[in-house]
Amino acid sequence: MAIKKEKKDKLNEKMKKLNILEKDIIEKFILGSGRGGQKIQKTHSCVYLKHIPTGIEVKCQRERSRELNRYYARKELIKKFERLYFKKESEEQKKIYKLKKQKKKRSKRTKEKILKEKKIQSSKKELRKKVKEND
Repeated sequence: MAIKKEKKDKLNEKMKKLNILEKDIIEKFILGSGRGGQKIQKTHSCVYLKHIPTGIEVKCQRERSRELNRYYARKELIKKFERLYFKKESEEQKKIYKLKKQKKKRSKRTKEKILKEKKIQSSKKELRKKVKEND
């Protein structure tokens, strides 16, 4: 699977806008590891990028293809650059933070407060019930 020309152009445009030049990037290909069988362990499909002026390093082995990994590594380099120099929080990180916050245990005080509010609400509902008539 190859990357479309529009995506590559968009990536190059963003790199130019951020003043990340290809000549300032050291690119190395490392022997792959992990899942993927013999193909992965024999080929140098893992991409390592280092932006010399900033010292930002990125290593990418998302796919089995070297070309795709080169593309993803550059995308990751841009994300890191933006995060460090523009203090931009990516959408990805916002989602991660939101999930962590949702999974986090509530404090004892918060639990007590919630229970207190529930009891108040239930007493209000109790008052709304119809009165039973006794014959």
